[in-house]
Amino acid sequence: MKKVHLFYMSVLAISALIVGFMSIQYPKVKSKSFEAGEVLRYRVTYGFVDAGEAILTVNETSKKGANGRPLYHVRGEGRTLDAFSLFFRVNDVYESYIDKDGVFPWFFVRRVDEGGYIKNQDYTFKQDKQIVNTGEKDFKVPIGIQDMISSFYYARTLDFENMKPGDETTFKCFMDDEIYLLVVRFEGIEEIKIRKGKFECLKFVPVVQEGRYFEKDDDVQFWVTNDKNRIPVFVKAKIPVGYVKMHLVEWSGLIDDIAKK
Repeated sequence: MKKVHLFYMSVLAISALIVGFMSIQYPKVKSKSFEAGEVLRYRVTYGFVDAGEAILTVNETSKKGANGRPLYHVRGEGRTLDAFSLFFRVNDVYESYIDKDGVFPWFFVRRVDEGGYIKNQDYTFKQDKQIVNTGEKDFKVPIGIQDMISSFYYARTLDFENMKPGDETTFKCFMDDEIYLLVVRFEGIEEIKIRKGKFECLKFVPVVQEGRYFEKDDDVQFWVTNDKNRIPVFVKAKIPVGYVKMHLVEWSGLIDDIAKK
């Protein structure tokens, strides 16, 4: 009888685990704006000077999320150009392993070297347990929360079709041991001209929150291609001594033709 009792207890425990896994409702994106093989290259300018560049890539990976969920490996690199490095050197790398179906992170890596300021972070996003482990502490987070680079890719999957000027989109991001509410407002459709030509774009501005670096809503503005790719082609940010601008200079591996005029 004791063996039978232990057998039934084991069956119940295993059943409970299976039901627990089945009950997890992961977010799932409705639209696809990127795939493995995409490469975006940006030039960063300060005034009339080319100060740096940023490269964003999407790759396949053998790394898996919980229960074998397939992932993309996305990587963002930012560095100052040789001439500008004499004044201030930047060499930053951000990596995220994001869920293919839900475009939320499972692992995040940050390596920052900015003028001697060093910051290294390795986060594990236990989305199935709604926990982020920073290597030092566990933080309770909502399921589907984003990291600093996955936010870029997730934002590209949002429903743009029915947006009207003034509409705001919100989602949550975990960075530097805190949960941030990111709010972005749609401003309308504009044609933007950069070095690579003219593009039909959707214009957005982040909504400023109290206590953040930027003081006004229009201190940061960005323009995203009005096509299935939803690629930022131009970003302008106001700083105390002028403007920093980032514009698209090269692209490949897109899922659709770019909205170039």
